[in-house]
Amino acid sequence: MEANREKYAADLSSIKEAHDRIKPYIHRTPVLTSESLNSISGRSLFFKCECFQKGGAFKFRGACNAVLSLDAEQAAKGVVTHSSGNHAAALSLAAKIQGIPAYIVVPKGAPKCKVDNVIRYGGKVIWSEATMSSREEVASKVLQETGSVLIHPYNDGRIISGQGTIALELLEQIQEIDAIVVPISGGGLISGVALAAKSIKPSIRIIAAEPKGADDAAQSKVAGKIITLPVTNTIADGLRASLGGLTW
Repeated sequence: MEANREKYAADLSSIKEAHDRIKPYIHRTPVLTSESLNSISGRSLFFKCECFQKGGAFKFRGACNAVLSLDAEQAAKGVVTHSSGNHAAALSLAAKIQGIPAYIVVPKGAPKCKVDNVIRYGGKVIWSEATMSSREEVASKVLQETGSVLIHPYNDGRIISGQGTIALELLEQIQEIDAIVVPISGGGLISGVALAAKSIKPSIRIIAAEPKGADDAAQSKVAGKIITLPVTNTIADGLRASLGGLTW
């Protein structure tokens, strides 16, 4: 039976190791409540406020873990990724802290505020078309030219482990939680949160939330395989990606 168990890209052990690794660099973000929203929902809601994380989003956790996991030879050549914003800024910041280069492939049309963050944190911006194929093609070219290490925005065990540290903190801060609602796009965040939370508290429910105009994850669950959408329709630019093989 044990031999047939699925091998995941992360587990509770790798998530705890990631937390030890990144703890000196990240913020332990607060959990806030709202009596108004509790009243409207008929539930006791707790918000893990990763908007107060370094870089402005949870993505710094995974990026920091990935960068700190590199050996000296790998780190010297820098890192590369493709991202519409938050992972790009997070990787740029993590690389800056370590004093290594970060090459960021950014799709045309990415929000200016997010691109500005990349530049402010020292990332080298390389533009691509908005399609995933163009992003990957340009990133591959940068890899060949620089010898840098690809840090995928979500389909990477180091990223998943880093994002899972949110659940470690949340379940320490509010132990009575019985369900966690997690936004889903590429799936790095919810993969880490689910692996950590279910290992600590098997009864907990993990609920994925995505825009109706970018509901590839819901369609994938129904189909039993990864579904990619030719077009997405949502203002939430960070929720337009498709699931990766590891996160699926």
